[in-house]
Amino acid sequence: MKKITVLTAALLATTFTLPAAAQLSVEDQITARKAAYQFMSWNMGKIKAQAVDGDVEFNVDQMKAAANAIAAVANSGMGALYSPDSSLDKADNTRLKPDFFQNPDRAREVGMNFGREANKLQDVAASGDRAALARQFSALGQACKACHDDFRAEK
Repeated sequence: MKKITVLTAALLATTFTLPAAAQLSVEDQITARKAAYQFMSWNMGKIKAQAVDGDVEFNVDQMKAAANAIAAVANSGMGALYSPDSSLDKADNTRLKPDFFQNPDRAREVGMNFGREANKLQDVAASGDRAALARQFSALGQACKACHDDFRAEK
């Protein structure tokens, strides 16, 4: 299982690093970042079901894998997938507010906080402590919410 996680992290890092160097089109930037967030959401759903809601039997290995995937995306250099032309005032199929580029210090702050909380989630998942994982999942959720509140337009 650990090999798969390392492979996933390497693949995500490559996926988000190489195309960035090749200057993705605006449409490809939006598509790539949406895919990354969907992948994170799927993994967050696993953690929520097992560690928070208890709807699914708690499995430490699955929690580690999910947290590793989330941290891999958070540390993948996704900032390269955001260009001023990829906000909703200039592009279709996105909910990114132009405020993201008008407030770069705040954007950097919420992005860095998300990375820190994702890394903490990975560490906590490795401990196998369900209650601690639920608490850290909440902290990560607050980091996500901060970005959504500031920079994501309603549908």
